[in-house]
Amino acid sequence: MLTKKGAATRRRIIEAAGAEIRERGVASTTLDDICRRSRTGKSQLFHYFPDGKEQLMLAVAQWEADQVLEDQQPYLGQLTSWPSWHQWRDAVVERYRRQGVHCPLGVLITEIGRYSPAAQAVTRQLMEQWRRQIQVGIERMRESGQISRDVDPVRTSAALIAAIQGGVTLLMSTGSAEYLEYVLDLCLDHLRTGAPART
Repeated sequence: MLTKKGAATRRRIIEAAGAEIRERGVASTTLDDICRRSRTGKSQLFHYFPDGKEQLMLAVAQWEADQVLEDQQPYLGQLTSWPSWHQWRDAVVERYRRQGVHCPLGVLITEIGRYSPAAQAVTRQLMEQWRRQIQVGIERMRESGQISRDVDPVRTSAALIAAIQGGVTLLMSTGSAEYLEYVLDLCLDHLRTGAPART
C-alpha cells in the first residue's frame, strides 16, 4: 500500500510519461525524459515501476483510459433525457477541444497500444465500458418512450463510439473540433428521429 506521498509521486511519474508520449511518441520517449519532467530520479522511477518502461507504459494506458470516462461524468451515467444527452455531447466536445491535437486516447490507441498487447487490452476494456454506459442510456430512453424500440442499443452505442473516434482523429489531424460536433449532432438526430411522436 502506497503512502499518500508515494501515490502522488507515482501519479506524477505517470502524468509526466503521458505528457512526453503525447509530445514525442513512445519510441522517442526515454526514462531520462520522464525523470526530468517528473522531477524524480531513476531509483524512484524503478521503485514504483520495477519492470521499467513497459510497466510504466501500461500504467499510463490505464490512467489515460480512466480519464476518458471520468471526464464525461456525471453526464455519461445520467443519459435519461434529451437535455442530459446534449450535456454529455457538450462535455465530450469540450474535453477534446481543450486537449486539441494532444489527445490521451489517441496516444493510448495509436502509440502505447502499438507496442503493448497489455495496453491493447486496456483499450478494449475502455471501449466496452464506454459503449456499455451509452447502451444503458439508450435502453433507458427506450423504456421511457423517448426513443423508438426499433433503435438497437448495442449497435447504436457501438456506432456512437466509432463516430466519436472518427471526429477525434480528424480533430488531431486538422485542429478543428467541428467534425466531432457534426457527427455527434447527427447521431443524436438519428436517435431523436427514431423517437415516437408524443401526444
